[in-house]
Amino acid sequence: MVHNLNENLRRSARKFPEKYAYIYEDISVTYRELNQLVDQFAAGLSAQGVGKGDGVALILGNSPEFIIAYYGILRLGAIAIPINPMFSQREISYILDNSQAKVVIAHASVGSKISELKEESKNIICFIYVDAMSQEWTWERLMETSNPDFESPFTHEEDLAVILYTSGTTGKPKGAMLSHRNLASNAKSISNLLELYDEDRVVAVLPMFHVFCMTVCLNNAISCGATVIIVPKFSPQDVVNTIRQKQATVFVGVPTMYNFIYQLPEASADYFLSIRLCISGGASIPVELLQNFQNKFNVTILEGYGLSETSPVVAFNPLRGTRKPGSIGLNIPGVKSKVVNEEGDELPRGEIGELVVQGPNVMKGYLGMPEDTNAALMDEWFFTGDLAKMDEEGYIYIVDRKKDIIIVGGYNVYPREVEEVLYQHPSIVEASVVGVPDEGYGEIVKSYVVVKDEQITIDDIIHFCQDKLAKYKLPKQVEFLKELPKNSTGKILRRKLRQLTPIQ
Repeated sequence: MVHNLNENLRRSARKFPEKYAYIYEDISVTYRELNQLVDQFAAGLSAQGVGKGDGVALILGNSPEFIIAYYGILRLGAIAIPINPMFSQREISYILDNSQAKVVIAHASVGSKISELKEESKNIICFIYVDAMSQEWTWERLMETSNPDFESPFTHEEDLAVILYTSGTTGKPKGAMLSHRNLASNAKSISNLLELYDEDRVVAVLPMFHVFCMTVCLNNAISCGATVIIVPKFSPQDVVNTIRQKQATVFVGVPTMYNFIYQLPEASADYFLSIRLCISGGASIPVELLQNFQNKFNVTILEGYGLSETSPVVAFNPLRGTRKPGSIGLNIPGVKSKVVNEEGDELPRGEIGELVVQGPNVMKGYLGMPEDTNAALMDEWFFTGDLAKMDEEGYIYIVDRKKDIIIVGGYNVYPREVEEVLYQHPSIVEASVVGVPDEGYGEIVKSYVVVKDEQITIDDIIHFCQDKLAKYKLPKQVEFLKELPKNSTGKILRRKLRQLTPIQ
């Protein structure tokens, strides 16, 4: 089977022409209409001189324009470069320069941030703005521009589809090069696993510029002829209202979203009557939260795991069969993984080591970074940097990021283990754990918490943990915050928390 995102949309337009491809507020667009809009956009870009293999940056939030532009770029045989609109001018400038993007599609709200970049870049030939009237080139003008000679070029499954920049926790962001085969094979595996079909309605509230949403909510849904329900930004009340009003069947979120919805006093199981499946990823969901959410809303949450470099899904708890709380499940079809030691040798089941992955979803490499590519890809295995263990049945448990281990007096402490205990406290809403320098032990455990009971004390929290954790794993410091720092997908940023603690 040829894996091609462009053909996936064409096939759904032929098979389900009158079904809704997406719903946005009061606007509903069918697959036939979406396919026509994508052709229009591709022809407009072609008229500007964009061709196969050219990079086109997308600096857009969740919107119909994102979907049309994303698939329009692919139809042209060009490469989509999604960028977080919240990035600073410096971050955007770096990605545009590194990727050699030829055109930028941006929302008017970021216009002031990027207007100077055209002068700096030798590659950018055109900025196209959405929701703008004053700029030289607007979305409407592009959609009205046609190249009469435009014909969609043949796209091979190994052709690049997307360059996705990793968050760059160390050094500059790296551009993961993802092919049509990488992304389309991943979408196909997920739709089979989740038994997604054309009657499903998938909530897209995760950022579309992030690979989790791009694959699970867009590529996955469109390949099946399902409907994408576009939610511009996350608000717990808006999400539950949308689910009920639009009769959504699949909700995809990260743990913090589930936590905020769970904390919503007025939300009840009635809001989730149409939901047949919830999916969690982006970070490990605390077992306590998973079970509480499922009980309160009478839904099933399938936890999975993935990375930008793996398009992104590696493993999922099965829809039918055993689901193990705390586990990220089993390898998805076509993907292999194993747990290895520092030398790259596979470890026995139950032992902790680095998770490595192999499959059609693994990236081609990092753009212009051969050394980083060679360090991450060895003998066709991608080294994730995540510590994990695998049980006898092949279920994978993520222990922590390799670089997040806290070493207390020579003993390894995995932040997630401490966080799982903290989340069991009835007053703790959010928790994250980092290591901080200590003269005696090298490092000690520090926890940052958000609580709903302001009377709770540091001693209360430490006492709660005492009979649940070994002494060296206990938080020695606790700091109360109004909220924990998060990235655009809602993932808690431990590196930001580390910056809050000055090195002595």
